[in-house]
Amino acid sequence: MKRSSPDLGASLVLIFPLLLAYEIGVLFVGRVNGADLVTRALYEAVPGRGAYLIVHAAIALGFLWWIRRTGRWNTLSLPIVGPLVLEAMVYALTLGAVVGLLVDRLLGLGLGAGVVSALGAGIYEELVFRLALISALVVLVGRVADRRIAIAVALVVSSVAFAAAHHLGAHGEPWAAHAFAFRCFAGLAFGLIFWFRSFAHAVYAHALYDLLVACS
Repeated sequence: MKRSSPDLGASLVLIFPLLLAYEIGVLFVGRVNGADLVTRALYEAVPGRGAYLIVHAAIALGFLWWIRRTGRWNTLSLPIVGPLVLEAMVYALTLGAVVGLLVDRLLGLGLGAGVVSALGAGIYEELVFRLALISALVVLVGRVADRRIAIAVALVVSSVAFAAAHHLGAHGEPWAAHAFAFRCFAGLAFGLIFWFRSFAHAVYAHALYDLLVACS
């Protein structure tokens, strides 16, 4: 199973505008994604909103300097961003219907309309459960097993971990089989998008899906 995704640097360039919008939006909504330990720690460390905005202005300037120095300006061009967002929108539009059908018909579990509203921001959950966890598991399991087996194990474990994380900790949801099953399948779908397309595709698909759910 070979990956056909672009390099990680290109994905980071593509998701940075989304990340910056999220980081600034946290100030206005007062809500941080459960997997986002970085923003929570930063918000608590800096003295007030002004300092928080200054930090992110510096990060944005550093990002602009980096993409100019590395010659990645064209990564943010419409011919590249447009198809990526459209493809991610297709994933987002079909994800709910397909996963809901699997959970409801295959497993016989009812699925409430508000179940998926708790899915966190696409950036940090994709960073933790797809980019970090899947990549690490493929490397670790790949040392003792065939690469295809390693990829399959990584996808399954990351999907279960993604679902379980929503029920853990002080802010976790009460256990519900339908919510857990839905997120397992959703995690698997995002994992496949990450592995066979790119990290950026997975982030945008997840974020757009969350947006569609929030607006429905």
